[in-house]
Amino acid sequence: MNKSTITKSAIVEKYRTEFPAKEAIFIDFGGCVIETRVNSSELLADLTNYFKEFLIDAENGDIMVTAHECPKTDLGLEYTVKQPDPGKTKIKEEFYNLPDGRVVYKRLTGMVFVFGNGDNIAIGPCIENSNQVINFINNRFIEYKLNKGSFLGHAAGVIENGRGIAMAGFSGMGKSTLALHLMSRGTTFVSNDRVMAEDNGDSLTMYGVAKQPRINPGTALNNPDLSCIVSPADKEKFMSMPKEELWELEHKYDALIDECYGQGKFILKAPLSGLVILNWQRDNSETIVKVVDPKERKDLLPAFMKGTGLFYLPDSPEKENDPGVDAYADLLSKTTLIEISGGVDFDKAADVCLKFMKEGKI
Repeated sequence: MNKSTITKSAIVEKYRTEFPAKEAIFIDFGGCVIETRVNSSELLADLTNYFKEFLIDAENGDIMVTAHECPKTDLGLEYTVKQPDPGKTKIKEEFYNLPDGRVVYKRLTGMVFVFGNGDNIAIGPCIENSNQVINFINNRFIEYKLNKGSFLGHAAGVIENGRGIAMAGFSGMGKSTLALHLMSRGTTFVSNDRVMAEDNGDSLTMYGVAKQPRINPGTALNNPDLSCIVSPADKEKFMSMPKEELWELEHKYDALIDECYGQGKFILKAPLSGLVILNWQRDNSETIVKVVDPKERKDLLPAFMKGTGLFYLPDSPEKENDPGVDAYADLLSKTTLIEISGGVDFDKAADVCLKFMKEGKI
């Protein structure tokens, strides 16, 4: 493509013409339907299996995403490097802002994602990198909710007895592990890593993301409902490792909710009745649980706050800057904020969460 004439619309037209995406699925994200069209039956099968609990019959959606399996492509753009998040060193993404949208290039896989003003397109070796296509689809829903005024939270979520609870924590605190402990005790899953908190005036609603949990071997082996995803050979290897090394492994497993806990145990919308902040450490001290005021404990809120990142394009100038801690404090004053500190005790934390969801108090 001629660099001087590159626009988002031109890219979309070129790849939708050359690699027509004729097969479609419709994914219901708690009331927002994303129509996803692909040019590969193999990719369609991967996406259908991943999103199977949220598929509906429809003729069109609120948002359309097309994914085009094709060779790696060079759009001839001079990308800007996305600097790694704090604590990480590997550069994974580059981007280029077009007059009518944005291009994100995945350096490690060669995948290209183009979006803006209602057009959303994934280009490249999609089958080999279906996880990145899945993330792109989920990010379209996140963008949709943020542009309607929701706040982005870095949290897992479950619901029981009509009360939803989100779990956040500073790095490595175990929010997903706690969520899966609660799943083993009968709750329904809402989200693994991201929630969008919607202000309803005097209460909050959380929307989850259709992203299956990715867990480390320590989490899997310490939960009977999850141990089935680890092969016998891996079990033998991991069980012989020191506990500290086991929890630090980078190896991850996909824990599909329907396969581990049964069908109908994953929904994407729930009341945000409470938010738990895990602020504990791995020692033998007593686990402490208390309700706190978000306006007085703003030091806890960065554990929940999440920047919008490259895959979000605001629909108005006032949304270009992420909300600050004061805005999050105002928002979270409409729910119950629970701090769990002291020593790590997932069983006690699960007891607290279950009591709150059943009785509305800790």
